[in-house]
Parts: sequence; C-alpha cells; structure tokens
Amino acid sequence: MLLPIYAAVVLLLRPALAVFADEAWTVDYHHALLGLPKQSTTFFHRPDPNSRASLIYTLSEQGVIGAVNPRDGAVVWRHLLNSTNDASQPSFLRAGDAQDAVVSGLGGQVTAFSAADGRVDWQHIAPDALVDLEILELEDGRGTPGAKDTLCMSAGQHPSVQRLDGATGAVKWEHKIESGDMPYQVSASTTEVFAILLHKTVLGYVKINVVTLDPVTGRKTDEYTLSSENELATAATIVAVGANSASPIIAWTDSAYKTLRINVIGKKAIVDFPINTLGGRPPQRVALHAPYLTTSLAHFLVHYQSLDADWAEVYHVDVKNGRIEKAYDLPKIEGRSSFSTSTNGANVYFTRVTKDHVFTVASTSHGILGRWNVDSTTSSLTDGTARPVHAASEVSVKGESVSAVRSAVLLSSGEWLLLRDGSPQWTRPEILAGTVSAAFALPSEVSDLVNELQEEAHSNPVSAYVHRITRHIGDIQKLPLLLAALPQRFVHGFLGTGSDGSDTFGFHKIIVSATSDGHLVAVNAGRPSDVLWSSAAVILSSGQVWNARVESAAPGIVRVLDDISPMPTFFNASTGAAIGEDEVTSDAALPTSVEVDFTLKDGQLYGTTASQSGHNELWHFGLQKGETILSLTPRPVNDPVASIGKVLGDRKVLYKYLNPNLALLATTYAGQSRLSIYVLNTVSGAILYSNSHQNIDLAAPIAATLSENWFAYSYTAESTSTAPKGHQLVVGELFESLTSNDRGLLNAATNVSSLASSTQPLTLTQTYHIPESISKMSVTQTRQGITSRQLLAVLADSNAIVGIPRGVIDPRRPVNREPTKDEQMEGLFRYTPVLDFDPKWYLNHRREILGVKDVITSPAILESTSLVYAYGLDVFGTRLNPSFNFDMLGKDFNKFQMLATVAALAVATFVVAPLVQRKQINQRWQFA
Repeated sequence: MLLPIYAAVVLLLRPALAVFADEAWTVDYHHALLGLPKQSTTFFHRPDPNSRASLIYTLSEQGVIGAVNPRDGAVVWRHLLNSTNDASQPSFLRAGDAQDAVVSGLGGQVTAFSAADGRVDWQHIAPDALVDLEILELEDGRGTPGAKDTLCMSAGQHPSVQRLDGATGAVKWEHKIESGDMPYQVSASTTEVFAILLHKTVLGYVKINVVTLDPVTGRKTDEYTLSSENELATAATIVAVGANSASPIIAWTDSAYKTLRINVIGKKAIVDFPINTLGGRPPQRVALHAPYLTTSLAHFLVHYQSLDADWAEVYHVDVKNGRIEKAYDLPKIEGRSSFSTSTNGANVYFTRVTKDHVFTVASTSHGILGRWNVDSTTSSLTDGTARPVHAASEVSVKGESVSAVRSAVLLSSGEWLLLRDGSPQWTRPEILAGTVSAAFALPSEVSDLVNELQEEAHSNPVSAYVHRITRHIGDIQKLPLLLAALPQRFVHGFLGTGSDGSDTFGFHKIIVSATSDGHLVAVNAGRPSDVLWSSAAVILSSGQVWNARVESAAPGIVRVLDDISPMPTFFNASTGAAIGEDEVTSDAALPTSVEVDFTLKDGQLYGTTASQSGHNELWHFGLQKGETILSLTPRPVNDPVASIGKVLGDRKVLYKYLNPNLALLATTYAGQSRLSIYVLNTVSGAILYSNSHQNIDLAAPIAATLSENWFAYSYTAESTSTAPKGHQLVVGELFESLTSNDRGLLNAATNVSSLASSTQPLTLTQTYHIPESISKMSVTQTRQGITSRQLLAVLADSNAIVGIPRGVIDPRRPVNREPTKDEQMEGLFRYTPVLDFDPKWYLNHRREILGVKDVITSPAILESTSLVYAYGLDVFGTRLNPSFNFDMLGKDFNKFQMLATVAALAVATFVVAPLVQRKQINQRWQFA
C-alpha cells in the first residue's frame, strides 16, 4: 500500500545533487591514510632547526610519503609515490640533520621534499632500481655547506653509486660497479664512502666485499673481503649495515642464530659475540637499532625475538680503534615488545614498548630513566588483541632523567598508535589502506532478530506461538533499561546533540574489509573512526598478497573467498569469529537460487553451475583470436526494482527489460586499440547488446557498471584526424518495446524462461564527452528501489568521486530538438554531447581521496538513503539522498516551534472550550 505513495512523493521531488551545507563533514567521513609505516622509513624529525616542534615522517608499504602531526595524528602533507601499491619494492626515506629536507627513494626515483610543507625540491631518475639511499652528513670531517648531498646505490644492468647535489639533485659523480657483485648498501664515514657488495661463491655462499670510495671524486681507493668461505648462506642473515659514523658497523649472524658477528666498517677485524638465549628458546629474528645522527655516540642495540619472548643487548663502538664491546643486557620479557632509538645531543636512548609498560634507558647504563604504564582500556594493545610490531620514539630529557617520551607504535592489528608517557593520544587505522575488498553487513542484533523471525515463520503454529511468547518475555525484561534511557533519548532527539547508539534508520551497518596482508577489519559505517575488530584471517609468506573477496552471505555473516582456500570461509560480522558452513545454513539461510560461475579456459568464457557431480556447463562465449577479457560486471544481487516500466508524460508506460541474470562483458584485442562491449544473459549465454569502439587508449582506465535495466561504461579515445583525444561515457537502457503500453513479444506471456525464449530487448544509447577519465563506477542502492539512482564515478586524476543523477544521463533525452511538454513532465531535457561535472556532484567536497579502488553501496532502512563506502588507499563514506530526505525530518526542522504551537493550541482549546459551550447554550435560550 505504501509503494504508490512513495513513488508519488519521489516523482514530485527534484533530484538532489549534493548534501545540504549543514550536512557536509557530518554525514560523510574521510580517512586520509598513509598505509602501514615501515620501521626503516619512520622517524621523528624537526623541519625547522630553530624550533623544538617535530613531525613524524614515514614512507609506507603502499608507497605513500607523508608527515603526521604527533599532537593529533593529522596528516600535514603526503604524496603518493607508488600508484601500483607494490609493497615488495624497496623504499627509503632519509632526513638531513638540522635541515628542512627529506629525501625518498622508490623504484628508480629519488625525490627531495621540503620537510615542512612537502614541496618537491628536485627529482632524479637512477639508472636502475635503488637498493640503498643515504644522506652524506660529513665530508673531510666537516659539515657540508648548504643542503646535504645524497648517496644512492642502484642494482640491475648498470649497477652504480651516485652522489647527488643536495640543492639540485644533479649527479656530482658516479662510480660504476663492474665487478659483477650484487650491490647491497652504501655507508659513509667522516672521510670515506663505502659500497657494501655481496659476492656469490661457486658453492652458492655469500661473501661481503667492501669497496672504499673517495667522497669528492668517487674513485675507488681500497677494496677488501670480510666473510670467509661457507660463512653466509644467504643475505638474509645480515642483520644491519650502518649508514654513517653513528653506526659504523656491519652485523650478521650464522644461520642457527648462535653467533653475532660485527665488523667496524673500514677495518678488517671481525668480533664474535655468542648469542645468549637466557635459558629460553633461540631467537627467530634479530634486529639492530642504532642512532642516525652523526653527532651521537656510536652505541647500538641488538633486539632478539623468539616465539614467546624478547630481549636485547647494548653495544658500544670505539670507531678510532675499531673495538666493539658489550655494555649491558636488557631483560627477557614474555610476549612481544618493540625497541626504538632516540637521541638528545650526543646521548642515545632506547625505548621499549610492551603491552603493559613503556621503558626508556640510556645507552650508557641499564638503569631505567623513565617508566610508564599503558593506561588505556580502549586500545587493542592493552586488551591483548594486538602486539607492538615496531616503533619510533622521541624523548624529552631534564637533568639525569627522561621527563617524557612519545612513541609512534605500529600494532599487529594494523593500527598506528601514538603513546605519550604510556597514554594513547590518537590512533590511525592504517591497515585499511591495504583494502582489496569490502562488503556491508548487518549488526548481530539485527541478524539475531531476523533469524528469530525466520524460525517463527518456518515452524508450526503452536511452536511459533510459544517462541513468540518467549521472545516477548525477553523483551519485557529489557523494559526497565528502555524506560530509564527514554529521557536521554528524548533530549538527544529534541536537541540533536548526540546519539544513543541505536540504529533506527540503518546508518550503522558494519563494513568488513579484507586487506592485502591477510587481515579482516570491521568498522561501523556510522562511526568509522572506531575499528570494531581486526583479525588475521590467513598466514601469508613474505611478499605474498592476499587476493580475497568479501560478500554478505546472510544477515550478520560475511563470506570470504580467496585463492588460498578452495572453500569459502564465514565470519560473524560483529565479532570476527569464524563460523562453520553448517552453522550458517542453519542459522541464516542462504539464497536457494542457483549461482552461475564464470571460468576462462582455452580462450573461451564458460558459464557453469555447481552440483554434487561437479560443474555443469550452461554455455560458453567464444573469444576471437587475440581477444582478451578486460572485465565482467554482473547485475547486483540486491537490486530492487520499484516499477516494471517508465511512466511517460502522457501517463502511458514504456516497459523495461528486467532480467536479474544480466552481465556486462568488456574485451580488448591484442595489438589493436579496440574495445568491445557485450550485454550477456548469464543463463543462456545469449548476447543482448554489443558494440565496438576503435582507437581506444587501452592504458587508460575502462570502467563499467550495470543496474536495473541500464548500463554505463567509459573509455578514453585516442586522437584522430577529425577529433582530439578525449574521455567518453556511454549509457544504454534496455526496453521490451519502444512503443508505449506495448510489451512486444512478451505481451501475452505470463512466465518467461531465458533458456526457452529468444526475445531480444531494444536498446537506447547515448554518448557523452566528459572532462576526465573514470577509473571505477557504481550505482546507489535503496531498500525498495523507489528513489532515483545516481551513477557514482571515481575520478582518479582529480582524486574525487562524483554522483551523476540518473536523469542527466537518461538515453531518452531528445536529440537536436527541444523536449515536448510530456517529456518535460518526465524531467527530460535536450541532449548535449558534452557532460560537465557540476561542482555540486562532488561527494568529497574539497577533500582529496587518494587511490580509490572501488565504491560499494548499501540501502539504509529509510527508502531515501543509500550508504556509500569507497576504499583503496583512502577510506571515504557518506549517505546519499538522490531524491531528497523525504522520509526523515531535516536538521533545520524547528522542533521547539512545533511543540510550542501544539502547546499553544492545547491552551487555547482549554480556554476557548467553555466560552463556546456557554455561547451555544445562550443561543438555544434565545430561540426558545
């Protein structure tokens, strides 16, 4: 009964092109993420030498360099260096002491940035991929004038060491490595530059060669070999190579982690230290932490990690005499802890972070200078669900003690946490920067109610009645709490000052994301700043990327499919607990419809269905020679349709071609700039629509989407003799017939089968020239499909997302003429080939959304509202009302005035009622 009323209301409303001004920054949210910070490229640094204020700099695994304010965790500036998000590429980030400059290295590119504002000072392209990058702090024992020069080492077909000018990036000298040894790292002392090379022996072992270079000319002055035959099995046993005189060492271990071997760079002597396991298991990982500033003492810490404990040893280096001595031990602590190095003048400090405490010691003595408890009950570090992975710290020293310490700690849950004296200041969900797939799911409270109602619906009347009475008794027990909370809910609802946590309108759905490092992360769509839970779903090997797909399997349950496990796995969306498939079937019934799987085999696309005997082939789509599949976009499973036809201005109906088994296939041809588009019936394999485009830039993104009875795709056309290069958007709509009130061949059919019927829809298409390319497309979804839709387009060049109203790209817009009155009543207007993106269409307003891979949508309980979530590097979400907020009061509604009016009417009624009654009585007496 409500469907026609809703439809009438929607038709009377103009499409909303953006949120209201008072809703901006409140109904939407944006996490400007950097990605998981690497230990070797994360540090505190003062961009202004005359100020004590410092920033946290990092170059993440996702290839993003940025600066974070340690006070509130806000991003000061950032740049995306690696658009491919390849975490396996070596990356480097260095900062010059007392300079407003940081230098990054990624792939073969070296870039210098202003540390204060991120301005690019210069760029340099190395001859091959970089293996190391360092700042040359000293030359001939004196500080280099002006900007400090950069040393970079590259490996590949032309391995070399280059010295770059710190002000311009120009190459001052280049030393080519022609020995055939593998470049490993570069280091510098007060007077020399050292190239550390790895020489592979005939038996497959590794020797460490040290080549000494003149820092002024780059000429080789000396060369020697450190390790003996059969000593190093692989380069993985090399613990660290120091960058400068603050850590002038090369450290490595044997394969059994029984001996630590250390060499002072520039000396040929090697000192052996037995690794003390302190009566426990041998270490599985050894790390070295040393200062970077050349003004600090040459002290370093060796961190040992076993399966269940951590401990450390502190060493001192006598650079002049080439001696190394062990200073003291730090005790073994059960569980995981992280170590970091800080400096204050020449003094070196080591900070240890555990799940319970933060300790700081000086490198000269094992006495604890500062100790703080980690006192947060909301952090995953203290509740035992996460452990510290690595940290970067900054200390404040007063007298002989450390008065304060700030530590930026990366947790195993993927959160980046800042601890100030043990108290968490802010948390950044950097793990979400590696999201590869995401899906909406209902909270467990809603799913439990749905399951109970389903159980009542599928039971006999007596059992259903008993179950309902039991459920109502349970609800009555919650009545006191509900009544106690009513005043607060009334105040919040009246003043609009807060929320009681209830999800009356369906805005607080759970979003479960799968990340490339094997984690599942859940956030609240209404409060995305809080990570509900994070867990490691799979264990990956080094360099392995998790290719997973997350789907909503049932209310409150998500299904994860990947290339590791042959069977899908199920998880509770509210808690992250794994659920067996038999549990899912009994608690939340999965759809009973048959799923069609798509398989590419021997150049053919097959549609198959699963059965007990295997996969049954339904059809196959033959690809031509050289033709490859670019994308296959099926119609969404949750795609409700409110009307089977379009109501025209003269009240006639144009019937839509509605088929839930549609899919949009995009193919390209090798060696040809050609794009082919097919709309397929996935049950029969029939081609319902096809089109081909020539002179296409296949390197540019090609996006496509399909919803209801219409589709859209975009591409970039190369320049020709008659047209310049440009971006185009094609929109098509399928109809049963182009004659109103006529269903064509299906007019007399009651039931139609895709296998038995060969009916072809009629397609209307229009093409638009758009300002920039679209990398991804999606369509808004509402609960009943009554609200008009929007085409969501990701603009990678401008780092934005636009919502294009469906009426703007309607293929029925009149061409070369003005619309008739009937067409105007439908909202149609004259077709123009150029489609400019209205500024009001931009969902992100003034914010830049970097690296968006996909946009997903989900209906809220309110028919007017669609939830939108974009993920990739950044995370962005909002609530859209394509046809305005017609089923909920807006923030500008004056509740006080309404209540005052009702109260005034009540008072007036109470006062006037006796007067009216007396007047009526008097009138009767007068007639008498």
